[in-house]
Amino acid sequence: MEARPGAGGAEAGEVPLLLAELKPGRPHQFDWKSSCETWSVAFSPDGSWFAWSQGHCIVKLIPWPLEEQFIPRGFEPKSRSSKTDPKGRGSPKEKTLDCGQIVWGLAFSPWPSPPSRKLWARVCPQALDFSCLILATGLNDGQIKIWEVQTGRLLLNLSGHQDVVRDLSFTPSGNLILVSASRDKTLRIWDLNKDGKQIQVLSGHLQWVYCCSISPDCSMLCSAAGEKSVLLWSMRSYTLIRKLEGHQSSVVSCDFSPDSALLVTASYDTSVIMWDPYTGEKLRTLQHVLDSQLDYTRDVHASSLRSVRFSPEGLYLATVADDRLLRIWALELRTPVAFAPMTNGLCCTFFPHGGIIATGTRDGHVQFWTAPRVLSSLKHLCRKALRSFLTTYQVLALPIPKKMKEFLTYRTF
Repeated sequence: MEARPGAGGAEAGEVPLLLAELKPGRPHQFDWKSSCETWSVAFSPDGSWFAWSQGHCIVKLIPWPLEEQFIPRGFEPKSRSSKTDPKGRGSPKEKTLDCGQIVWGLAFSPWPSPPSRKLWARVCPQALDFSCLILATGLNDGQIKIWEVQTGRLLLNLSGHQDVVRDLSFTPSGNLILVSASRDKTLRIWDLNKDGKQIQVLSGHLQWVYCCSISPDCSMLCSAAGEKSVLLWSMRSYTLIRKLEGHQSSVVSCDFSPDSALLVTASYDTSVIMWDPYTGEKLRTLQHVLDSQLDYTRDVHASSLRSVRFSPEGLYLATVADDRLLRIWALELRTPVAFAPMTNGLCCTFFPHGGIIATGTRDGHVQFWTAPRVLSSLKHLCRKALRSFLTTYQVLALPIPKKMKEFLTYRTF
């Protein structure tokens, strides 16, 4: 693995700068099926680990931050040493996970573990101890492998899907419920506290399922397949809530805002749509190609979206498209506030404490870019706090002025 240094930090509106680039070392003699793409990258929720699917069936688990010469001051995670190394065994070490299959999806568990896990361990002593941070990997053969991050030990192998496991998502609450999305056109719900028991299969898509995202309040699940619509499911009853229709081509990526009040979907039609998941309303469309420039016979594939993600404070979006650009969007503007050139981008994610975006590419590289670091306004902090537990309908029922309702429901764009 090689690392290339970049430079500087970023303020809002500045061009993202390349901080570092990780490249796979010389690959072993794999057959052509082993693939070299980085389909997924992920930070652990506390920012202490970075997982990189670097191709050739390998996942790298890298302690964060990277070596000091590659990452500027101010981006260190909070209290990493106390959380990742509770027994005082020294600094965490980089791990190499050989998954034996092409790796498509990655997801870290929430952390630390809630008391319910320890309670379950008392009720069922033979159950695995998941008081540690774990990583789920979705594989080409339909298997899901569950790893202990600190040791790199394989804990579970979940079987059920009949095709590629394209994406994975843990419930943020910490109850170790895992959702998987597959090319077999289903989503499956697994309970890792019960030895990886499969508790539900969600059917409804007619095409490969590309992406799944659970709302931070754990009430909703969004799934995107090779279809023009996305499906919204209840995470309480595992039933379909509604279908969101508005894209002109396959939807390939989706993400909820940190307060669960917004949902964004990205499509091969070159657009990102921002939705109110509670009402199904389309609030805004972000075009990556202007309508006047759009030639569907030529431009669509050149500017197809690959990934969209909210920043941790909920004020920005990052998108990666086939037009070789990483874009950063401010929540209330219709045009990007920053661009960065990147070739063959496939995925992106924000560092959980802000300031950095990680992107993965088709040639197996990972790049780290500066992202806007801003102090949220008091208005936005209040909105975020309220919307974390109030639905759109509950806000609309409040005895407050109309303008306040419009702000709280993101209708002031």
